[in-house]
Amino acid sequence: MSATLRPVPATVLPNGTVRLLEDIRLPFPAMAVVTLLIEDDAPAVPETALLSQDALMDWNREEEEAAWAHLQEAK
Repeated sequence: MSATLRPVPATVLPNGTVRLLEDIRLPFPAMAVVTLLIEDDAPAVPETALLSQDALMDWNREEEEAAWAHLQEAK
């Protein structure tokens, strides 16, 4: 079995979603290989920030916003 490699520019979002940067049409489903090009100056996310995401999601609710609204600056 032979395969033809066709590079297609894409962006991979932090949640793993792959977005192609150009439209492609194929007559059949095709396998793909994603190669990440991580730039040297890409900002590193501290491990503690990643580990605290789940714990902090509990605060991302309307009830929490309402409870702390009195501390927000007047707009």
